[in-house]
Amino acid sequence: MADAVTSQTIVDGDRNCVMKFTNVSDGTGESAVAKVDVSALSANSEGTACSGVKIVRVSHAIVGMSVQLFFNANTNVLIMELAESSNGHMDYSDFGGIPNNAGTGKNGDVLFTTKGASNGDTYSITLEMIKTY
Repeated sequence: MADAVTSQTIVDGDRNCVMKFTNVSDGTGESAVAKVDVSALSANSEGTACSGVKIVRVSHAIVGMSVQLFFNANTNVLIMELAESSNGHMDYSDFGGIPNNAGTGKNGDVLFTTKGASNGDTYSITLEMIKTY
């Protein structure tokens, strides 16, 4: 069996992207799963493909496990860890969002890894992002 997960794109415009992710764990957990696949996001009005995102806001509700967010690269770069059994809202809009600072091999994607997942643990995470080209 596997965790029951969903990904929902709420906004995918020229500049902004909003996505919501949920997980109901069976204890399996997730390891470096691509949640924001920038190659699947729409191109801008000039036809330029999205190459990355800056994270502007994060809203989360987590029961039981913790969730790490990474920028994908040859060596993934930790963006943040959302604490076990927590909820909150982080706003990075004052300085334009958290840019992708991953090095060699970065492709712009955002990955999730769960830690300490047990049967029945859950998360709901919403990311508000600015697309980069």
